[in-house]
Amino acid sequence: QLQAYGGGLVQAGGSLRLSCAVSGLTFSAYGVGWFRQAPGNERRFVAVIRWNGGIDYADSVKGRFTISRDNAKNTVYLQMNSLKPEDTAVYYCAAGNPRIVSDNRGYDYWGRGTQVTVSS
Repeated sequence: QLQAYGGGLVQAGGSLRLSCAVSGLTFSAYGVGWFRQAPGNERRFVAVIRWNGGIDYADSVKGRFTISRDNAKNTVYLQMNSLKPEDTAVYYCAAGNPRIVSDNRGYDYWGRGTQVTVSS
């Protein structure tokens, strides 16, 4: 089970930290990715941290977002800085070890999303 939380309403230029709490899995054996979906759009890759700590980001968030994991707490974090209105979406976390990290079909477990709204 995955649970994403930490979303909210923030002004452009502000920051939020999302958390993804994982239970019922061998957390250290899984990569955890973040995806987001804006109304009318497909779900898109944001960032991933692999089981071994390897990290990838979507180009649109590089330099602004930071993903990290705490294996002792079975939690993955997404620190989002310099937020823009175009970052507004429902954010989802997912666990898996996909070959293509940006392909949401490669993830085995999904949590409910958390809404992030960035006002201009």
